[in-house]
Amino acid sequence: MEIIKRTVSVFVLLLTLIACKNEPKETEVISEPIEEVKDTIEVVEKPVVKTTQQIKDELKAKGFKTFDYVDEKTQDTILMQQYFMAFLKSGPIRSQNEEEAELLQEAHLDHLSKMYELGYADISGPFGDDGDIRGITIYNVPTQKMADSLANADPMVKAGRLIVEIHPWWAAKGFPLR
Repeated sequence: MEIIKRTVSVFVLLLTLIACKNEPKETEVISEPIEEVKDTIEVVEKPVVKTTQQIKDELKAKGFKTFDYVDEKTQDTILMQQYFMAFLKSGPIRSQNEEEAELLQEAHLDHLSKMYELGYADISGPFGDDGDIRGITIYNVPTQKMADSLANADPMVKAGRLIVEIHPWWAAKGFPLR
């Protein structure tokens, strides 16, 4: 039994030595030219974190209406901002043929995309039923007059296929949809 233990110990020792031995590795010669390495440093800017007061001051300077709301449960102060909700309703002129209606729909979607890209609208979308109110857009602009002007510039509204009804709407600034 002692002989088996010694044999196993010697075998384990030999395996350990073999496994730990540093053998030189073969090197591969690269025959392709190496690209020039440029000294560049990529600057990554940290996002600017603004205080609630800074955000409130910026909104006020742009003409937005805001107020502070204190959550009774958490005692957190939440900045509320006035937005404008545009209800897009069926208009009086819905007699366009299928091709005209498709072209108007494309122009309508382009208009809404442009409003979003320019920062005037935060979210838009159709309703899922076939009711009189066809969809909504929430405008992030300082005045109802501006929201009305932007909503009425929609090609569907201009063509009379949709009409707009706008209401002021208060929401917590920066809170996401869930």
